Amino acid sequence: MSRLLLVEDDASMAKGLTYNLEAEGYDVVVCTDGEAGLREARKGGFDLLLLDVMLPQKSGFDILKRVRADGNETPVILLTARGAEMDKITGLKLGADDYVTKPFSLGELLARIGTRLRHAQPDLEVDLASLTARRGVRESRLTPTEVDILRFLHAREGQAVKREEMLQEMWGVQHVAETRTLDNHVARLRRKIELDAKNPTVVLTVPGVGYRLAPGKIALQGRDGA
Repeated sequence: MSRLLLVEDDASMAKGLTYNLEAEGYDVVVCTDGEAGLREARKGGFDLLLLDVMLPQKSGFDILKRVRADGNETPVILLTARGAEMDKITGLKLGADDYVTKPFSLGELLARIGTRLRHAQPDLEVDLASLTARRGVRESRLTPTEVDILRFLHAREGQAVKREEMLQEMWGVQHVAETRTLDNHVARLRRKIELDAKNPTVVLTVPGVGYRLAPGKIALQGRDGA
């Protein structure tokens, strides 16, 4: 089930869209102002963001700029006003993937959502039960530690996670100082799952912080997976 964030201040429209999107099988989280929308968007874990441009407190553009500055590549569809040509241009320049002009048909919106989600299909399938990673026909055997790293980052998809936090949560407080050990595990993991381990697109380094899993890159299957 794909998880969508809808940020829309028109209560009637938000209610109607939520009803229809859930009827199509989507899991929808709704925010009615820009501040709340930005907080939810930065938590990560969404497959697509639907952002109204005109919002109280922060605009859809503000949310878009912030999530892209965070390195969050989750697909974004903007909901723009009729005739607001500059909104469309500005949104696309800021990193939006698409836009829908109000008033729009439900069929058009669903088609655009479906297209964006298909384009964002995961590059990698990880089977937690068999400890394997598959990219196309290429399959790699993972160690339990490598799977733990992917599982941990996947639960915080799109978010920058400190090395110290990863070490403490996965292996206990006594390992907090062993950041080099974690870096070595990540390096070995990248050699197995990245097309180019020196230029990773799945497990990304956040300089001075730690690591971040690029949104939509991995599908977890098997034990405790999807």
